[in-house]
Amino acid sequence: MTRATRRLLIAGTVAALALAAALPASAQTYPTRPITLIVPWGAGGGTDATARILGSLMEKELGQPVNVVNRTGGSGVVGHSAIASAPADGYTIGLATVEISMMHWQGLTELSGASYTPIGLVNADPAGVQVRADAPYKDIKELLAAIKANPGKFKASGTGQGGIWHLALAGLLRDQKIDPASVSWVPSNGAAPGLQDMVAGGIDIAPVSLPEARSLIDAGKVKSLAIMNDKPAALYPQVPTLKQAIGSDWTTAAWRGIVAPKGIPADVRTKLAATVQKVANSKEYHDFMASRGFGVIYAGPEEFGRFMAKSDADLGATMKAVGIAK
Repeated sequence: MTRATRRLLIAGTVAALALAAALPASAQTYPTRPITLIVPWGAGGGTDATARILGSLMEKELGQPVNVVNRTGGSGVVGHSAIASAPADGYTIGLATVEISMMHWQGLTELSGASYTPIGLVNADPAGVQVRADAPYKDIKELLAAIKANPGKFKASGTGQGGIWHLALAGLLRDQKIDPASVSWVPSNGAAPGLQDMVAGGIDIAPVSLPEARSLIDAGKVKSLAIMNDKPAALYPQVPTLKQAIGSDWTTAAWRGIVAPKGIPADVRTKLAATVQKVANSKEYHDFMASRGFGVIYAGPEEFGRFMAKSDADLGATMKAVGIAK
């Protein structure tokens, strides 16, 4: 190799390195280092479990570790804030939950679904209407008629005051022109204690998801009168939708989806979205979610963005109607 050729090679290498350094990180091969997946809820819960299976499957596709980090506190505000305020480079993403459609209405934060770059909706568990197995109502129409005729007689539970299951029932009553205050809400630390209270006779209705009620339904202690979704659940296809039962279009679900901070590079968003889509449609993901009784749904970035906007509007209207919104 001549001295002139060597000089040309060195100059070309330096120029290439300079060009690579000048390019944004997204224009180079993404990802080149580990990714952090923030979970706004505690370890061991359903959101944490969903994040961990997503993270493990995304690692295989992206070729980099995806580290799940639980950022709890403030009824979900701390974790959701950490996602929104992270650098917009694709190396910090998060698993947002339905609470992002509710928290700003309560004055807890200014964040909403519009504060993020939507990547993919990966889970939704619609609310159901559960009663004791020996309750005299054979369908949702009879239950609603009884509530309308006896305001103040019925009690319901399954989450805290203003939680997703509270709003699910309140929204259904409002949709049916029944005062949401007709049913007293008894706050609980989740669906399980609410269901147990119902079985014991302390409350009358548990408007929680079918997966959460599954063990008691299978044990013959609880029956589900309807599901607040536009199609029957694979878990119990015999349970009618509200549309089938009473002609109502009201739907509500606890949902989870991958989001990123606003402003991430377009090519990074495209790669993340393609990865999440592949993972959400994989057999491994479906098998894991089925083993937990969780519902699987997928929506890409644009559709997920519209989904969050509708969730926000529906829940905001319900919260205003029951006097929870500030």
